Amino acid sequence: MQNGVWPIAEESEKLEQIDLRSMLPEELCELMQRWGEPSYRAKQIFSWCARGAASIDEMTNLSKSLRETLKRHCRLSALTVLQRQQSKKDGTVKYLFGLHDGNAVESVLMHYEHGTSLCISSQVGCRMGCTFCASTIGGLVRSLTAGEILEQVIFAGLDSGERIDSLVLMGIGEPFDNYDNVIRFFRLVNHPDGVNLGLRHISVSTCGVVPGIYRLAEEGMPVTLSISLHAPNNALRTAMMPINRRYPVEELVEAARHYAKTTGRKVYIEYTMISGKNDSEAHARELAARLKGMLCHVNLIPLNPVEGKSGVSSERQVIERFSQVLKSCGISSTVRRKLGDDIDAACGQLRRSSIKEQGHEI
Repeated sequence: MQNGVWPIAEESEKLEQIDLRSMLPEELCELMQRWGEPSYRAKQIFSWCARGAASIDEMTNLSKSLRETLKRHCRLSALTVLQRQQSKKDGTVKYLFGLHDGNAVESVLMHYEHGTSLCISSQVGCRMGCTFCASTIGGLVRSLTAGEILEQVIFAGLDSGERIDSLVLMGIGEPFDNYDNVIRFFRLVNHPDGVNLGLRHISVSTCGVVPGIYRLAEEGMPVTLSISLHAPNNALRTAMMPINRRYPVEELVEAARHYAKTTGRKVYIEYTMISGKNDSEAHARELAARLKGMLCHVNLIPLNPVEGKSGVSSERQVIERFSQVLKSCGISSTVRRKLGDDIDAACGQLRRSSIKEQGHEI
């Protein structure tokens, strides 16, 4: 769409093709009307996109002439499973998905007692520069479209044969650095004519892009917000996370309080435990004081090793003591279970790559 108008006829040949899988049903309906097609065609196309059609030719209940028109003016990309690794420890599956432009991202399928969860990426790479995270190595290449984010859900489900019960946007990239496409993805994946996944089963994590938190609070979408905090004060957090120079701890925690108060939903605080850096009892008490009175829960995450990054995880007893101190101060806390660390699929280990780097051809 350009200036509120969908390209038609010769005009569209001069413009970028329409990303079909990123379109909502009402937008498809408008497009069909402009092309003189019945409006019910929009629902058919949307259904094909949500079911994982890899090409327009697969849409066999559309007329041949409409399929040809779609191929002329629209693009329907499909992720390619370049690599599928399964953990021998817990059955976690890590996918390397190839994109249409030669880049690749990773997604992780995890199994819990309450169901199957998929961790998905929102960007190819990341520009946030957190010192302990693999996703930021090499910087940001580009953001994913809403359709490309959705395709991770669709094709992981098709490949695994499993129903995906919940999603976490905690893979490669900073979701609020790609805000509009992430919100569009929420609408796509939640639509009853599509994947139809409830928004309450989706968590989105930010390293601290404060304006995005305030915007999300006003969207009226009951998604769960997770804050990657990792330090209780500005000096320590700035050394670990450059974003803190722009949005310091005080502003970030205030935004989190606003989200919890506005939505009535508990905010999850992510805190990676790094030996000798942020794991003392004093740090725990400082963190508890920061969070006092907020509807929140702290997830303590043992640091996972990343090639080229320094630091080691805190010992288990240190993490347990940290959790006990938080609880004694009235802050609920748990130690996150490690999943997929033997295939570099755990927190902080996902990274972007190119298909060429992986030795694949498309």
